[in-house]
Amino acid sequence: MTGERQGNLTAMTGDQLATLIYLGLFATVIGGYFLVANRHQMGKVAQQAAIWVFIFLGAIVAAGLWSDIRSTVAPRQSVMMDGAVIEVPRAPDGHYYLTLEINQTPVNFVVDTGATEMVLTLADARRVGVDLERLVFSGRAMTANGMVDTAPVRLTEVALGGIVEANVPAVVNSGVMQESLLGMSYLSRFERIEITSGQLVLTR
Repeated sequence: MTGERQGNLTAMTGDQLATLIYLGLFATVIGGYFLVANRHQMGKVAQQAAIWVFIFLGAIVAAGLWSDIRSTVAPRQSVMMDGAVIEVPRAPDGHYYLTLEINQTPVNFVVDTGATEMVLTLADARRVGVDLERLVFSGRAMTANGMVDTAPVRLTEVALGGIVEANVPAVVNSGVMQESLLGMSYLSRFERIEITSGQLVLTR
């Protein structure tokens, strides 16, 4: 666990460094352009340079704070591998979101304990390799948008953290749906499902 955290910190530092280098080059190009274009009006150049310095500093601050802002707006799941515990923070909209790797492709799900199945949108099904033309929409399901047709599928591989499972049943929704739903057909694979202190905790 310690090694994983150190690796993540190293990766974050590298991303931030690359961002700062890019911003520095961008500022240099902009500054050089204004100096050449306005070499006879140095007073105005100084004024414009001051404005661009403030913009540059603001961009640096935004880049440095982006990770914190992103975590606040769309908090991420936390996987504790020792005890096979998945902790999912509640999003600002009141829902819980999980990202699963389906056939090695990340798919974002809304956790829905009221849904019976794992339900994929047509777009997500296509991304994970489902042949949409071969689907048979033989099922029916009630959604917020009314009754829709569904097609049963078997997902070759579904991974959540270090939990990898094969031949997982799911359905593809023929209707309009913003995000895929993670229903009880998958959630029931966990021994315990609980909500505590604003977190959804799944335990194997």
